[in-house]
Amino acid sequence: MNQEPHTLTRDDIEALFETYRNGFDDFDSEAIADCFTYPVTIWQLGGGTVFSEEEDLLENIDALLTVLEREEIVSSDFAVRTMEISGSTAFVTMDWTQKRADGEAAWQFTCDYTLIVAEDGEPAIALVVNH
Repeated sequence: MNQEPHTLTRDDIEALFETYRNGFDDFDSEAIADCFTYPVTIWQLGGGTVFSEEEDLLENIDALLTVLEREEIVSSDFAVRTMEISGSTAFVTMDWTQKRADGEAAWQFTCDYTLIVAEDGEPAIALVVNH
């Protein structure tokens, strides 16, 4: 029997991005990777990369966390610019600010995300476009 897919809510999405941000703040690559479904596509610097498995994405996340550590980034904040929910899919645009310990904004950027309900029934990131 076909089961009705879980409908995403604003609360689901905000909880996912809180977990995602906390993973960056804690330098926890596993927590960050758990926010994705596989395969996932990440577009950055003019090109896209498909990560078929969590292990592949973990290498990319670890490299990014190394850069954040070198830049002395200690916290990340996001603001939802737009959020469109259509059943078990959502499209979210977020503005991010990553700061150093003194509160100085080191990086500011915008990302577009496509979210889906993963096999476990939880929201997960399926596509990221980093501007």
